[in-house]
Amino acid sequence: MKLESRALQVLERIGIRRGQTVLNFGCGSGTYSIPAAKIVGEQGRVYALDKDKEASDELMQKAESTGLRNIERMETSRKLEIELTDESVDVVLLFDVFHSYYFSQASDRRRLLGEIYRIMKPSALMSVWPKHMKSETEDEIKNANFHLGEELSEMLIHEDRDLEKGKILNFRKGSRNKEEQ
Repeated sequence: MKLESRALQVLERIGIRRGQTVLNFGCGSGTYSIPAAKIVGEQGRVYALDKDKEASDELMQKAESTGLRNIERMETSRKLEIELTDESVDVVLLFDVFHSYYFSQASDRRRLLGEIYRIMKPSALMSVWPKHMKSETEDEIKNANFHLGEELSEMLIHEDRDLEKGKILNFRKGSRNKEEQ
């Protein structure tokens, strides 16, 4: 439970609140999806998307065993399309997935960012743990009409078991200044 309480603290600190809709992109077996579902409560929803079917199966088994009914598993279309309606999500988690290992082509990263921008509510947050992310990738995010709202230093859970110090970048939609747009 130590790791889950750490995940809860991290998610609350980045701004996840009761009643919100969260997309955990690259959710794995639920390291952050389960705690997010507990935070948002019955009025909220967590969309859990991962290309690894076994990890998604494990996540749904954990959700069922803990009585969580607010996690919805999403299958990947492999076309970098997120099957959610426009402006329907409060928080997008991109923890250790937005890098060249998973998205080797810059065009794929741009397409993903476009989809994320589309589904985010105007006041939404995209929270990125840039582990393995190169500095130019942060520029790609900014060039996709996001601005860095805050940077947090946290102890984060990697590979469902290890704690490590890392930074979280919280982005908002649009440029910081109107004249930049």
